[in-house]
Amino acid sequence: MSTIIQRIQNSLSKEGLQVRTNAARSWLQAKAKNLNPTSDNLMQNRQRLTDNTIIGKMYFFYYDPKTKDSLPYYDRFPLVIPIDQYPDGFLGLNLHYIHPRERIILLDKLSSTLNNKNYDATTKFRINYSYLSSASKVYETKACIKKYLFRNIDSKFLQITADEWDIAAFLPVENFQKASKQKVFAESRKKY
Repeated sequence: MSTIIQRIQNSLSKEGLQVRTNAARSWLQAKAKNLNPTSDNLMQNRQRLTDNTIIGKMYFFYYDPKTKDSLPYYDRFPLVIPIDQYPDGFLGLNLHYIHPRERIILLDKLSSTLNNKNYDATTKFRINYSYLSSASKVYETKACIKKYLFRNIDSKFLQITADEWDIAAFLPVENFQKASKQKVFAESRKKY
């Protein structure tokens, strides 16, 4: 059974489009909503599920925040790049808190920190909180930095490889509670 991401990659290939190009990004932005992706069909890719995260990689997972009652809104299905590890969890960039176009801009800005230019399973960002807080050109991260506690994670982690980052960034699978994604995007823009 092919996953939604594999089907999108096949569609891009049939269109003659290469990932990480402006043409592919335009196609993804126009088509992502019509593909009807869901968190459940993404998480069906059992071979890619893992119990652990690696700093600088990208993951989807289910999350139920400890302080959800006091939060104005939260994402139950984050798309996160972990940036720092703690004994009880990790700090990460949840790309869902910014508009998909801004997600791509942020990924491009962060590309200068990649450990290689292969855009494959070995590729990861070399970033941490200290770098992001001092890097003025990556201001979008101010709205994305969130702490995740291991005990509140409700699933394994679905690793997204670098050749799939653009696809994952455009998928409309954010699952905000207590607010619409339009409200979250608007509130996030006020932070940078």
